[in-house]
Amino acid sequence: MNDFTLDPRLAQDCVVLGKMRLSLLLLMKNSLVPWFILVPQRTATELFQLDRQDQAALLEEINLLSRFVKEHFAVEKLNVAAIGNIVQQLHIHVVGRNSNDFCWPNVVWGTKEQRPYTDQEVKAITAALGKKMPLDALQLS
Repeated sequence: MNDFTLDPRLAQDCVVLGKMRLSLLLLMKNSLVPWFILVPQRTATELFQLDRQDQAALLEEINLLSRFVKEHFAVEKLNVAAIGNIVQQLHIHVVGRNSNDFCWPNVVWGTKEQRPYTDQEVKAITAALGKKMPLDALQLS
């Protein structure tokens, strides 16, 4: 039985854009960089705890999302990481970076500077995702 519930800190810091085959697709509420989070809908807290089928599905989702971020936001570099010291729920950050972004070359997590997305910006990103992702890979909210 899967007792998955989204960690309240992720729910507070992000907008849920939709569901992929395995993961919830979140957008961090900071438009200063394109920052998405995949949260596998499992109770595992570490990558190695996912079975091989879920690991393969997660890698496919990371690749799809990474391609979208790289192309849609025209970023120079992608940061993909499973960092969870405070939020222990397994989640994967996919962050687009440019050498002129607000905190380059430092990390984006833990910074105080933020600019929330407008509702229109979230709708535009969601629409772009719907056009770029295979329909069977994404159910938009």
